[in-house]
Amino acid sequence: MPELPEVETTRRGIAPHLVGQRVSRVIVRERRLRWPIPEDLDVRLSGQLIVGVERRAKYLLINAEVGTLISHLGMSGNLRLVEVGLPVAKHEHVDIELESGLALRYTDPRRFGAMLWSLDPLNHELLARLGPEPLTELFDGERLFQRSRGRSMAVKPFIMDNAVVVGVGNIYATEALFAAGIDPRREAKGISRARYLRLAIEIKRILAAAIERGGTTLRDFIGGDGQPGYFQQELFVYGRGGEGCKVCGTELREVKLGQRASVFCPRCQR
Repeated sequence: MPELPEVETTRRGIAPHLVGQRVSRVIVRERRLRWPIPEDLDVRLSGQLIVGVERRAKYLLINAEVGTLISHLGMSGNLRLVEVGLPVAKHEHVDIELESGLALRYTDPRRFGAMLWSLDPLNHELLARLGPEPLTELFDGERLFQRSRGRSMAVKPFIMDNAVVVGVGNIYATEALFAAGIDPRREAKGISRARYLRLAIEIKRILAAAIERGGTTLRDFIGGDGQPGYFQQELFVYGRGGEGCKVCGTELREVKLGQRASVFCPRCQR
């Protein structure tokens, strides 16, 4: 599933080609995504000027003069720019055609993504209760420490909780916990303030690095500029269960936490 850095990479890739452009028409070939695409999306968006492209958690917000298109890439979706009229392949469900001659094309083989319309996107039911963005001053180790008090759940699913902080998905939670030397199985309430302060720093560092390198290429994710990410070359533990730790050489262990695979070093992480 595309995570926050992949979504931010997409935003950066498509924004320069969208902002300041007027939508000529919207072609919807398949409405049955995770939630149905609104029947009147073409009427609402066509003719409007796109004034901004933002990201909230893993949602892309394509802001028009009146209203916002809320898009989620789901498990396998991608947005890329193509020339208007380019032949359509399987699973290419939506084209947002621009007067520039380009179209923003949405592809989603599993149809688990979303394209919704809202006049007040930040108060939309999908976004209203989200926690702070991890790369802002609203998120820090003190917040993690305070929110963890009394929480007996494992620390990894705790930092993946979007009400605590948004966008720390499986890959980057795994990597940040390794960098901070914290065993992902430990109870959230049992971790000290000092260790949470370090964990927050590592979350910020790793996410920022992944964004700068274009995200992490997994299976069918392609960035909005058509280029894959390369952060996967720097992964220390994610997807490396049974291999040797790059720091100490100990065999990495893989366990299930919150129904997600989690890899860690039993020597480096405590």
